[in-house]
Amino acid sequence: MSIEPFTFEQIHIEVARNASDDFNLFHDKHKWLQITHNPFKGPIVLGYQLNTLIEYQMRLYREAHHEDKVIAENNLRISNYQITFVNAVRPRTPVYLDIKKTLINTIPILTLGNRIAMKSDGKTVLLGFKKETQSPLFLAATTFDHLPDLNEVADLTIIPNTDFFLKRKFLNNGSVKNFLSGSFAEQSDYFDELAHIAHYPEIFPCSLTSGALLEKAQLENHDFKLNPMVYTSHEISIDRQYLNQLKNNDTLHILVKQLPNSSDNTLNHSNIMLRTYQCYGLLKNNDVLFRMTMNLVPLKEIINNLARK
Repeated sequence: MSIEPFTFEQIHIEVARNASDDFNLFHDKHKWLQITHNPFKGPIVLGYQLNTLIEYQMRLYREAHHEDKVIAENNLRISNYQITFVNAVRPRTPVYLDIKKTLINTIPILTLGNRIAMKSDGKTVLLGFKKETQSPLFLAATTFDHLPDLNEVADLTIIPNTDFFLKRKFLNNGSVKNFLSGSFAEQSDYFDELAHIAHYPEIFPCSLTSGALLEKAQLENHDFKLNPMVYTSHEISIDRQYLNQLKNNDTLHILVKQLPNSSDNTLNHSNIMLRTYQCYGLLKNNDVLFRMTMNLVPLKEIINNLARK
């Protein structure tokens, strides 16, 4: 199913980056010029904006095909996204989203899945899948039974006796609504103050990990101008049961673990090593709202690799 094109303006980027505290220079209407050898020649749309656009269009697709009832009846409480980023999206350039017909598999587990593709300016922007399952497809084995009380751990520090960096966030309904609007998602489908309805979308809490990674890098004295990093993929599992319990001012503990670089972990079997982060969003009682693997690479490595071809 091809969907009518969307065209992001710079104001959409401003709204989304402010709502999620993402200070990446790639999205800044002035500071993108300060990035060394920036090939994009202007600000670009946030990856999590594109993910939210997918989330909302998949919601409409599920409702139109009555698949939301199948999800409820079979307790498919986990929403999974597997996204590979191929190109960037620029403002004022139409974006085309294509959602393939739902496939239902029962082996090894019951899964509703759709292939997703997005194009802009005649180029593929991203490819991926959206799947509904009973249990997480990503990082399912990780448990948090032995963590200290995270409320007692200082923000922006390593949690004692772990490899996890902690970023503490407080959820805010206004920020969520702004992020939805900046991503072409109808905020009134999630929030209605007169009816006392406030249903948090899936991707927004995950989007806060970008700011957490940026703050971690800043503490490590990373140079965002000389050595910018770009996303290559997101693998996300979100627990809708916990998502439905979120409310304004709730505390979200974002845990980030950077994996060691490995020659076995490269971009498309090239010599470009991926920088891989495992991220988790924990609520009270250490309930896991989301599990996520994010892969990044230095922009200069991609440019150098293209020059060698």
